[in-house]
Amino acid sequence: MGLLDALRGKTKQVAPNLDNLFALPSAAITLETELDLVSSGQAGLCFKAGAGSSSSATNDELRTLLDFDAADTSVQLSTDDLGFSWLVISGDDLGTLVTRIHGADSTLVDNGFGPRLLCAVFGFTAKVPSGDGDVRLVYLMKQGTFYPFAPRDGQRRDNELELRIQSFLGTDLPMEKDLTRWMALWGLPVK
Repeated sequence: MGLLDALRGKTKQVAPNLDNLFALPSAAITLETELDLVSSGQAGLCFKAGAGSSSSATNDELRTLLDFDAADTSVQLSTDDLGFSWLVISGDDLGTLVTRIHGADSTLVDNGFGPRLLCAVFGFTAKVPSGDGDVRLVYLMKQGTFYPFAPRDGQRRDNELELRIQSFLGTDLPMEKDLTRWMALWGLPVK
């Protein structure tokens, strides 16, 4: 970015950092042994929808671009209440979910959707029904970091559990240190 771009108010787009996703399967072992949390079998990729006529073609283009094998995963495209698009993948194996999300990220980046990528979300649930409850690990694309989000009924969140997860995973995953980036993502399509 040059001086003229800075004077005109143009900013350089930050490319998504995708490779840190692969640390999640080994960190999941820590979640299970320390907090009795296991994968819910769902992961999602959130991105900004296109504008105008490109938004109507986006879902069809994405399905064609991603070309997932339906044998081991199911894929759904949806839009949330705020107008963000979600690619939700369901499957039994966390490693497969991570690989599919990374593949979707890479494909979207290669096809010019990189600046639209916002985050990936991986669902975790209590192994024992009386456990701490559901947790989502949110991966911030531009930062390449994770943070825990533990939603509860009535749009509340379990901050204590989120901080415990951060303390257990701090050596396994690149955790987001800036707590102001730990956004509450209400109404997630990822369970």
